[in-house]
Amino acid sequence: MRIKVKSRITVFILSFITYFIITQIGKFDWQELVVGIVISFITAIVAGDILIMEKRKFKFSRIFYTICYIVRLLWEIIKANFHVAYLVIHPNLPIKPGIVKIKTNLKTDAGLTMLANSITLTPGTMTVDINKEKGEMYIHWIDVKTTDVDEATEAIGGRFEKIIKEIFE
Repeated sequence: MRIKVKSRITVFILSFITYFIITQIGKFDWQELVVGIVISFITAIVAGDILIMEKRKFKFSRIFYTICYIVRLLWEIIKANFHVAYLVIHPNLPIKPGIVKIKTNLKTDAGLTMLANSITLTPGTMTVDINKEKGEMYIHWIDVKTTDVDEATEAIGGRFEKIIKEIFE
């Protein structure tokens, strides 16, 4: 079976499971089930070839690292929410916003996208630009702690990069 077909089948299954969990918990309706199948099919046709780009061997370690990533992301989001809330309610609003450059060793589009999204999902930071060739990302940071590239890399991207590398590369 070709990679494109496998990718579309995977997208269909994941879309349908997600739709089913969101709409069918606690109740069951045949009409919604049919709508879920149709929507999942359309999603698989339109965006099905972007999930699996290349043939890779399945590793159980990726499942472990994915769980670690989710836990780490949730923890970092919680910490960042408290930090941003502190900045907002502090009387003097002690912020020092700016754009910093960080380095990344990730090479795949999926890995870079995951890192950029992880940074953007964490309150107080937002990915502005990615230079794949140079392995650089530009991040808007609400409270710049350092402008040194290595220190900023560790503070912002280092939280996620090692885990993402295990999953996607």
